[in-house]
Amino acid sequence: MVAQMAAGAVSVPLRRRIVLRLLALVLLIAAMAAAPAEAAEKLRIGVLKFGTVNWELDTIKHHGLDEKHGLDMEVQFFASEDATNVAMMAGAVDIIVSDWLWVSRQRSSGEDLTFVPYSSAVGAMMVRNESPIKRLADLKGKKLGVAGGPLDKSWLLIQGFARSMSLDLVEENEIIYGTPPLLAEKARQNELDAVLNFWNFCARLEASGFRRLISTSDAAQALGATGAVSAIGYIFHDKWAEAHPQAIAGFVAASRDAKALLKTSDAEWERLAPIVKAEGDELVKLRDRYREGIPARNTIEEQADAVKLYAVLAKIGGKKLVGDAVSLAPGTFWEPRE
Repeated sequence: MVAQMAAGAVSVPLRRRIVLRLLALVLLIAAMAAAPAEAAEKLRIGVLKFGTVNWELDTIKHHGLDEKHGLDMEVQFFASEDATNVAMMAGAVDIIVSDWLWVSRQRSSGEDLTFVPYSSAVGAMMVRNESPIKRLADLKGKKLGVAGGPLDKSWLLIQGFARSMSLDLVEENEIIYGTPPLLAEKARQNELDAVLNFWNFCARLEASGFRRLISTSDAAQALGATGAVSAIGYIFHDKWAEAHPQAIAGFVAASRDAKALLKTSDAEWERLAPIVKAEGDELVKLRDRYREGIPARNTIEEQADAVKLYAVLAKIGGKKLVGDAVSLAPGTFWEPRE
């Protein structure tokens, strides 16, 4: 009996110590779980509310690709390209989407903007499937719709190609400038003989009985480009990228991952259908044209072709397009710092 009491007297403190140690371990684990992980870096990107870049950004957010690469990506929507440009210059956003021509002009004026290729998908001159127009020369004397205005890069490049064949599209045709959706509708209503429109509107036209007469990429390569040149890209300040190397590296990686998914997964396009606002053959056309536009060349190749095309654009568009700069500004295409 005495021995049993002694054993019991020892076991109570022992059990208490075990319980206390377990409690301490639980509290430690809870504290570790509650401790903040390394904060994701905030990144603000400004885009047009209905721009095609939203398809990629939605893919990034839906699959947590920003978090995977250490980012907290905030998408801010704007009503016009001018508004996104103003937001960028005012420091209200970190990244926008624009073209390398605008970046070059800003750099020539002392700004430190730079460009990462996003897409080489470009517009095209579209005609109805049954149209007798088979080649560029057949456009002479026709009524043409042109989206983007007189200084639109696609329009200037196609003019440059036409001039190489002694064809002046401006002087020898009736040109109707307008917004992409308006001109697409006029083409459907057979009010135009041909229409030069942005790539996504061209894809939708393809799904409704139109074909490509010539694309901007065709014209660019006829004028000296060696491959598809990215028309638009992600734009940011050099100084911002230098101050936030992990943010820009993470965003480029997230963009790459999203493009890989959009290139290979038809199911992802079905998920995006409500955002793309397309279904059936129209969705397939948009998907396929988007995939064709995923950049596949390195920066050196892209930049070399941009230099050639800049010379063509500057010659036709003049100072209204490029200002006083006679060549593509150094640093227009971003190179990651080692």
